[in-house]
Amino acid sequence: MADLKYRRVVLKISGEGLCRQGTSGIDAEELQRIGAEIKLVVESGVELGLVIGGGNIVRGGDLAKKIKIAEPAAHYMGMLGTVINAIAVQEVLESIGVETRVQSAIAIDRVCEKFVRRRAMRHLEKGRVVVFAAGTGNPFVTTDTAAALRASEIGADALLKATKVDGVYSADPMSDPDAQLHEDLTYNEFIDSRLKVMDLSAMVMCQQNHIPVVVFNLKESGNMRKVVEGERVGTVVSG
Repeated sequence: MADLKYRRVVLKISGEGLCRQGTSGIDAEELQRIGAEIKLVVESGVELGLVIGGGNIVRGGDLAKKIKIAEPAAHYMGMLGTVINAIAVQEVLESIGVETRVQSAIAIDRVCEKFVRRRAMRHLEKGRVVVFAAGTGNPFVTTDTAAALRASEIGADALLKATKVDGVYSADPMSDPDAQLHEDLTYNEFIDSRLKVMDLSAMVMCQQNHIPVVVFNLKESGNMRKVVEGERVGTVVSG
């Protein structure tokens, strides 16, 4: 077992992390790559929970603005998108020898378990990855907040927020060449600056439960394992 800084983590990946930039749906190569990265972390001895967004399939809030669907209903559609992603990740992980369970916040018992905190913790203790699907099960709540909630419930040592950039910047590095990377931030600095890498409600929950948040680049091979082993990668938001 590797010398680990974080032994139990929740990893948050956006739905767009499963597809190539500018596309939608699920890309086979991206899915396999993420599976391989997760396997490296699990093999190091980390207990890993995973929350995946559903934006590669449907964004409920955006959908409700475009067509005549009540916004709560559109959000439930988005939750079902996260279940599709969760099942895809489960199948890839199982195919490479990583035991995985999907637990959904809404009951879909033909394809996955319902979320039960004690059962989730038991799976983690047995070395299984647990994919937490369907957000919190409530409309108007993001999957960032779901990740913070699950991290709090299972007593995670950290919440790992995987993004397409190297960490938290002072501005959007894609559009502002002068944007500066922050290596360390306090919770209050993140909240007061209204940084958009993560929902403020999720960050507040992490602050209340003393869970550090590590924001790192998902596209850089090996980053996830470096984070759990305590190497300086990305941005750490803590007390």
